[in-house]
Amino acid sequence: MSDPLESSAAATGTPPSARTKVRRHPERAAYDRAAVVAIVDAALLCHVAFVLDGVPHCIPTACWREGDHLYIHSVRASRLVAALTGGTACVTVSLVDGLVLARSALRHSMNYRSVVLYGTFEDVTDPAAKAASMATFLDHVVPGRAALVRPPDAKELAGTALLRVSLAEASAKVRSGPPKDLLGDLAWPVWAGVVPLALESGAPLPEPGCAALPLPPVPARYA
Repeated sequence: MSDPLESSAAATGTPPSARTKVRRHPERAAYDRAAVVAIVDAALLCHVAFVLDGVPHCIPTACWREGDHLYIHSVRASRLVAALTGGTACVTVSLVDGLVLARSALRHSMNYRSVVLYGTFEDVTDPAAKAASMATFLDHVVPGRAALVRPPDAKELAGTALLRVSLAEASAKVRSGPPKDLLGDLAWPVWAGVVPLALESGAPLPEPGCAALPLPPVPARYA
């Protein structure tokens, strides 16, 4: 029997593949590009899962988007490069927006936005493309930062692997709103509701010799 308080919203779009179809709470799924892109653009970190020599691995790493691809970077000599360009990886992005406190233990939840995508990473080797993409990465972290710092030299670029994976096989899943308590629990005498959570910046801590220099701008999403 369905829960009368569960959302009746329908998933948006069509799953790009069977493995991206959301099966648990399918009403929270979104398969359209705009939904996927919005979540990826809000993230600083993703987790990349792959199998190497029969052993599963899941690596957290910084990420950013350009066009229809998600990008990461690594040390060129890392075993990660060969593993990701030689087989299928699963990449996840997760953003937590709130604690959902219900009247019953198993109805507690979290409000979140997430993306899961599958694909094989491509090694971007063109030096000019790598330099431009690293600038995009810096500006994703702190807008305008790339124009202020020393750009990577040829040796640094050669020692850095720039990897990208298509967003074509991706799905988003979002939960928002209040707890979904059962009707029989509504009279239980305990506080219920949502505790919002957000990532925000603290006071900048300057390196020696930098105290008199202008502070970096705080990205609007963390102000």
